[in-house]
Amino acid sequence: MGSQMVQAGKSIPDWRAAWAAVRERMRRELGDPVFDAWIGPLNLESFDSDDLKIGAAKPFVRNWVANHYVTRIEKAFVAEGFRPSSLAIVISVTPAPVIGGGIPREAQHQGLNETAASVAYISPRNESRGPEDDKGLWNRMLHPQQTFDSFIPGAANQFGHGAAKSFADGQQADIPLLYIHGGFGFGKTHLLNAAALEFRKRGKRTLFLRAEDFMRHFLGALYRKDTLAFKEELRTAEVLIIDDLQHICRSAATASEFLYTVNAFADLRRRVVIAADRAPQALEGLGADVKSRLAGGLCVGLDKPDRDTRLAILKSRATEFSRHKPEVVLPESVLERIADMDDASPRELIGVFTKLATYADLTKKPVTLETAEEAVGLRAGPGAKTSIEDIQKKTAEFYKLDVKDFHSPQRARRVARPRQVAMYLSRKLTTRSLPEIGRRFGGRDHTTVLHACRRIEALIVEDALFRQEVDFLSQMLQRRPEI
Repeated sequence: MGSQMVQAGKSIPDWRAAWAAVRERMRRELGDPVFDAWIGPLNLESFDSDDLKIGAAKPFVRNWVANHYVTRIEKAFVAEGFRPSSLAIVISVTPAPVIGGGIPREAQHQGLNETAASVAYISPRNESRGPEDDKGLWNRMLHPQQTFDSFIPGAANQFGHGAAKSFADGQQADIPLLYIHGGFGFGKTHLLNAAALEFRKRGKRTLFLRAEDFMRHFLGALYRKDTLAFKEELRTAEVLIIDDLQHICRSAATASEFLYTVNAFADLRRRVVIAADRAPQALEGLGADVKSRLAGGLCVGLDKPDRDTRLAILKSRATEFSRHKPEVVLPESVLERIADMDDASPRELIGVFTKLATYADLTKKPVTLETAEEAVGLRAGPGAKTSIEDIQKKTAEFYKLDVKDFHSPQRARRVARPRQVAMYLSRKLTTRSLPEIGRRFGGRDHTTVLHACRRIEALIVEDALFRQEVDFLSQMLQRRPEI
């Protein structure tokens, strides 16, 4: 992972100044997006005897930089007039620099002590906080079409739909909190949006936030030592709606503040609606007090819809599409073929429908059952022809593992996370079912595969660097399906 370089000159180089110059040179050469993604997070760990160690916070960043940028880093040192004896990319033992004005991890968990003072935080407008600063809390636009009437209830989601509707109508006055959980694309955000529309129609001051928004605004207020104003602004809402709660689990300080907020709303007899990808007791990183509070509300789950519900969703979308494009008509047999995709979420079903409807609109050709078969078979793109064995091989190579590690019972993080990535890509790039994927990974249960897919989907949202890594593997497999 390192490379040897000849030491020239006997004077003692200023390696910290050299590293700063190299960083600036690479920013100019690579551009801000690439630099911020890969070079910006690196630290100069040590330079004993002119042997440089450049630290990365995470193993996959270390692997990526070592495989793709170490030669350019070496050349940048030479261009700046410095020649290290050796250069290695290692796992960092010091905190990585914060990219883009974020809040240091230590500050998130320790209340922003003095060590955070040297890190620049860019305020949304200026250092002096004005009345406009909290408007970001209220700037989410609601989707006018995502109403309770446009939601298609079925056996798998009828209880969730009814609970959300009655909660928003004010019929459950004695229940302060509604918690909706289910997989990605199952309709959670639709129900939250519908509830927000209904609350606002009833004149309730409703605040709809993603978990990331809650965390970002709170940590910003914490850094400015202005949390009281944040709390006061939050509590001006009569209804608080939080989407994707699982992302709050990344910060202990934010999770604590979230609990205080929920308790305050309960004391004030105000309503809280929350959505997450799993039930309260399955949320990782939350204390028992938070889980207990969430479980004490009305908890409802959204499951994968059955075939009748999937077909009803597609017919509803077809009707809506024909209002704008009356000349586009998808035959019933085509809709039924799409509805046969039992491993697809409603969001994926709508994606296939949109592809076929757009094809019919642009080409002015009728959509046949054969066209639908092709769209269903290739809904993940060219990579659908990639085999699970191909995915396992390339993923193992990328993470410096052996394919047999994916079949083993090992649960160490260095094996478990790449295995989850391979499972996620197997579901995304092939047409294999969850049970079949599980069998190819050492006879694992389909629920293990589903958990892996949900975990990777969540990490892709949370971590931009991780998303780039998974996208790279996906593109490589789709570009070279015969690897």
